Amino acid sequence: MAALAESMRGDHPARPVLVLSNTPGAGGLAKAEARGIPTACIDHRPFGADRARFEDALNETLTACQPDLICLAGFMRILGPGFVRRWPGKILNIHPSLLPKYPGLNTHARALAAGDREAGCTVHEVTEALDDGPILGQARVPILPGDTPEVLAARVLAMEHRLYPETLRRRAAGAPLPVTLP
Repeated sequence: MAALAESMRGDHPARPVLVLSNTPGAGGLAKAEARGIPTACIDHRPFGADRARFEDALNETLTACQPDLICLAGFMRILGPGFVRRWPGKILNIHPSLLPKYPGLNTHARALAAGDREAGCTVHEVTEALDDGPILGQARVPILPGDTPEVLAARVLAMEHRLYPETLRRRAAGAPLPVTLP
């Protein structure tokens, strides 16, 4: 989130209108407030298993600020089909693997266990299927001898901070996609 917010200055065609979290006290909220970006928090826990009510609350908050795009960054809740259908083609996400490989969790450990020679990250459009939307950008990093999931995750995260802002810039400007970074 911070890398996206930092990039949306100067000639960038997008501007942040809200940082929304489902975790009270999330570090991203304070970072957004320090940049003068409006924030909101809708804690998912009081909704229990009622995902629809939680997503209705998210939708109400988002609708009020009328975003052109919704960029997920560290939002670790699966959004249901009903929510995704309300924002067709407008939700972007970054995932720490070279999709379609390794959707879901534990991507770095899975890449290492498979003996892959490279890993990376993917910006994709969110659809009703988990980590399955159209690919808007990818960046690759080598897997090095002795890598652990944590060491690999740090290298991938550095690429995420380059890829997501560039993909957002191009998407907001209507420029050609996908983005490919080495």
